[in-house]
Amino acid sequence: MIPSQQYRFLRHSARDGLSIKHDSSRWMKLHLDPWLLCFLLLNAALGLMVVYSATAENSGMVIRQAISFGAGFIIMFLCAQVPPKVYQAISPYLYLFGIFMLLLVFVIGETRLGAKRWITLPGIGSMQPSEVMKFAMPLMMAWYFSRKPFPPKLIHILISLVILGVPFVLVALQPDLNIGLVIPGIFVLFLSGMSWRLILGAFTAFAVAAPILWMFLLQEYQKKRILTLFDPESDALGAGWNIIQSKIAIGSGGTTGKGYSQGTQSHLGYLPEHHTDFIMSTYAEEFGFIGVFLLFSLFAAIIIRCLIIGLQSFHNFGRLYAGAIALTFFFFVFLNSGMVSGILPVTGDPLPLMSYGGTAVISMLAGMGIVMSIHTHR
Repeated sequence: MIPSQQYRFLRHSARDGLSIKHDSSRWMKLHLDPWLLCFLLLNAALGLMVVYSATAENSGMVIRQAISFGAGFIIMFLCAQVPPKVYQAISPYLYLFGIFMLLLVFVIGETRLGAKRWITLPGIGSMQPSEVMKFAMPLMMAWYFSRKPFPPKLIHILISLVILGVPFVLVALQPDLNIGLVIPGIFVLFLSGMSWRLILGAFTAFAVAAPILWMFLLQEYQKKRILTLFDPESDALGAGWNIIQSKIAIGSGGTTGKGYSQGTQSHLGYLPEHHTDFIMSTYAEEFGFIGVFLLFSLFAAIIIRCLIIGLQSFHNFGRLYAGAIALTFFFFVFLNSGMVSGILPVTGDPLPLMSYGGTAVISMLAGMGIVMSIHTHR
């Protein structure tokens, strides 16, 4: 049997740290990776700059976003100091805490836009517990599969699907079909060496079950988003407005863009959610194709660096987690970019480290801190 590409990712990684030269540099002593830190700082600076423009130079919102970045980098540094074996030990408890937070939404949650997804904590403010689960899910899945032989057996895959399914159902009841909640766990499952036959079988089963999901699971507004994807002009002043205005913003940017803070779609109020979900449209309008290319290059550098760290890790837990974080980062970039360009339905998922919002920034940087811990603790 020819081993799968995912299995090679695990087997060809460094074993017991013997193939990696010991590095006693200051960065290693601080448990920080200078390359990944540099890329993240550049991404944060660019994100703040675009938020400032997208919010019509609202200094208050920029300061709040800067505070979120500051808290995120502090948490990233603290997470990098903790050895991976500690994360491996506490992963089940973090997962159970995330489940508890999701259950808490049904008790004290706030209803916004027809969904109960937020809770307010004294001294902290409003937060989405689903973001906590995005942080805990890949840890739990990496913990589970690091204790099993590779490639995983069918029974282990089924148990992992239960681990994924419990928080997904709780979030779906809010209602919020947040696919980003389970994507990190699915990537861990993929990297563990899951057979391609099982992967194709899963896609086939999903295709068969799609009509049932459409009739009984999807909410009316979610169905409308999918239908609008294929024909935005059918409801140009309603559900199709977002996609149409987003395409206009991206196309009007041309090669070099209209210039910083010179975007018309966002500043004249045509583009909705221009500082959160559709911040890529704002950026593309102001900086054009060249600016988008440079931004995607920065995203690619972050993803590749995380994959390299995963390959250099000498334990299964580190390889699975670092690889899953890299692929998750790629997934959210692809999902948001596809959404604003009209090739994917509008999902409401933010652009990593660019969209306005504190919880997503902090959870992503915390995950990057664990990746640095995996790299620097030999």
